[in-house]
Amino acid sequence: MPNKHFCQGPECHTYCTQDRFLKSKGIIRGRYAMWDIEQSNEYNLRCKYFCSTRCESDWLNKNMECVERGTPVPFIQHRRASEGYEKVQEKSNWGHTYTSVRKIGVDNNAD
Repeated sequence: MPNKHFCQGPECHTYCTQDRFLKSKGIIRGRYAMWDIEQSNEYNLRCKYFCSTRCESDWLNKNMECVERGTPVPFIQHRRASEGYEKVQEKSNWGHTYTSVRKIGVDNNAD
């Protein structure tokens, strides 16, 4: 395991990007933070806890009331994952083939 924290973004494990996709298990998992734990830079301290500014903004939107009240915010200690994804190749209108990650629909209807 790298010497990094797991991204603290509440929705990090749900964003469909190729670097988060684990093909062997068909899951999307959260990333590690941008910087190592030992890196010190007072200006950009948040890079030790988030993989992107999108995850940082999501965390602030979700937890800002707790920060204002001074109540504890849980720290994510494990790598989270979302199941039900597959990698597919698609053709564009101009004939170019590209690869993307798509959520697999699950039919829970017993009928």
